[in-house]
Amino acid sequence: MFVTTTAALTAPAHDTAAVVAELRDRAEILDALYRFGLGQDLKDKDLFASAFAEDAELDFRPAAAKWGGAPPVMAGRDTIVTTILGLFTGRVDTTHQITNPRIAIDGATARLTALVEAQHLLTADHSTYALLKNPYDVELERAQDGRWAIRRLVIHNTWFQGEPTAIFG
Repeated sequence: MFVTTTAALTAPAHDTAAVVAELRDRAEILDALYRFGLGQDLKDKDLFASAFAEDAELDFRPAAAKWGGAPPVMAGRDTIVTTILGLFTGRVDTTHQITNPRIAIDGATARLTALVEAQHLLTADHSTYALLKNPYDVELERAQDGRWAIRRLVIHNTWFQGEPTAIFG
């Protein structure tokens, strides 16, 4: 599941232009996942939507299966944004912390794996919460404008505490 290449960069060290281009891609790839997390936390529709390709898929089933949940795969940027922000806005306060990113780039596509700690607190009662440590498996594509966007995101779960109802109601 994790990107396990042994080198962070693939561009030859003597090729400064290639190294700079690869570093830029890696920063932009990681930024797509940051836009995903912060867009949710701020309930910022435009920021959240900017993380996804138009035909993106978000699969939370592996994580939800840990506690008996069975949400559908969300397909399409508009559906993902409407569903997630619709579930959380005014009901759930979230924070997302992203660590251990690993990236593999293949032309105009990339794969990113990371660990994400996601905290969900009911807005009206912060004593009702769900805290999750989730390995993310992310496929990305370079859009025509050069920006990287999530094409498919699968969220697994290593552990959780609290009440899953803080996420899904």
